[in-house]
Amino acid sequence: MLAVMGRGTGSERRKSRYHHGDLREALIDATRRLVEQRGAENFTLADACRAAGVTTAAPYRHFDGKQQILEEIASRGFDELKRRSMAEIAKRGEGTLAGIVAMGQAYVAFAVEEPAVFRLMFGQQPALKKAEHVLGTGHACFQHLIDQVATYCKRNRVRGNAQEIALQLWTFVHGAASLLIDEDYAAVAPELDVDHLIASATPALLGAPRAVRR
Repeated sequence: MLAVMGRGTGSERRKSRYHHGDLREALIDATRRLVEQRGAENFTLADACRAAGVTTAAPYRHFDGKQQILEEIASRGFDELKRRSMAEIAKRGEGTLAGIVAMGQAYVAFAVEEPAVFRLMFGQQPALKKAEHVLGTGHACFQHLIDQVATYCKRNRVRGNAQEIALQLWTFVHGAASLLIDEDYAAVAPELDVDHLIASATPALLGAPRAVRR
């Protein structure tokens, strides 16, 4: 009996966790699972509360509503994408062709592994993209690509605007990722190796098709 009393009721345990900030993370985790299972439009905040095992009043300790939780998930998606890109650069060197190719391949890998979050980050909800928190992390992610392109161009004496080149690279890689997760490639080129496609196209998009690999 003492052991049972020591553990406390489920409500008491939840309150203890809330005190340590677990409520916020529990809601984010539960909402992300629902995004993955149903899509962002197909569940309510009450559904997320049930999945997290909390009352419907609980989210308002940390969030204004469901939309703000989705913003946090999208923002963390950009942070994760940037982290993966930085890890590839750390392996291959700043401003290298190999590093920029690997960034593109990591982008596609993220989309394949996290398609629901990827779609949430890019256009599934127009209002979400305009949220300041999401814009900030999204821009930081893209700026990392611009910086790598600028370093590459300087090192290899490639003329051109780094931001414009980065936009071309992103347009190509984002299109490839979207076509892949929407299974459009499967209909026309089922044997396509998207990693190879990125490796082949990136030098030309950088404006130096015969650039020395580093």
